[in-house]
Amino acid sequence: MADTLLLLAAAGEAASYSEPTALGLAAYKWVSVAMLVLFGIFVWKKVPGLVTGGLDKKIAEIRDQLAEAKSLREEAEKLRNEYAAKIANAEKDAEAMVEGAQREADAILEKAEADSKAMVARRKRMAEDKIAAAEREAVEDVRDSAVAAATAASRKLIAERHDANADSRLADEVISSI
Repeated sequence: MADTLLLLAAAGEAASYSEPTALGLAAYKWVSVAMLVLFGIFVWKKVPGLVTGGLDKKIAEIRDQLAEAKSLREEAEKLRNEYAAKIANAEKDAEAMVEGAQREADAILEKAEADSKAMVARRKRMAEDKIAAAEREAVEDVRDSAVAAATAASRKLIAERHDANADSRLADEVISSI
């Protein structure tokens, strides 16, 4: 429409424009009346109360949700603190268990060392006893062999050097000593 007015003005013609009216009221007045009627209906039907009631209800729901969230957060913090304490206690228990296991392992090692030393000493005594027994047996074998050899040599010497004259001399010596 503005383009039309510009074209008419440019052409040199005088433009006269009038807005349409209904019942003597211009368009903007009809919009104002419609708005007043609409607001009147809203007030009559209590729409502002419904809107504020709905908003109040929503606000109450949000407050309840916030209170529930706050209590849930407090509960979660309590649980977190409880589990943190449990973890700390578990760590202390684990450290105590490790220390106890270390002490037990040290005691077992000490006992094993003592037992092995005792076993080595016992086996050493057993070996020494076996060696001593073998030495005694060897000495007895050597003595027995020496006795047997001496006896055999004595018999041989006596048999070779001992004759009837030696027998009568021995008999005379034994008789005279009695």
